[in-house]
Amino acid sequence: MADKKRNSRNTINEQYNAIKVKYPDALLLFRVGDFYETFGEDAIKASAILGIVLTRRANGSEAIY
Repeated sequence: MADKKRNSRNTINEQYNAIKVKYPDALLLFRVGDFYETFGEDAIKASAILGIVLTRRANGSEAIY
């Protein structure tokens, strides 16, 4: 099951990166299930703009930066 989660996360990252290449100056919010996520530099920018806590996934669990 861990491989399935890892593969779906890789697919999400690939899709995100493909869109980001087309719109490099846009802040991209990517829908994942019922939530919207950002990645990389977009996550850092979004957390500052929106005043929300920046989190990351570490081994499948969430951790605060």
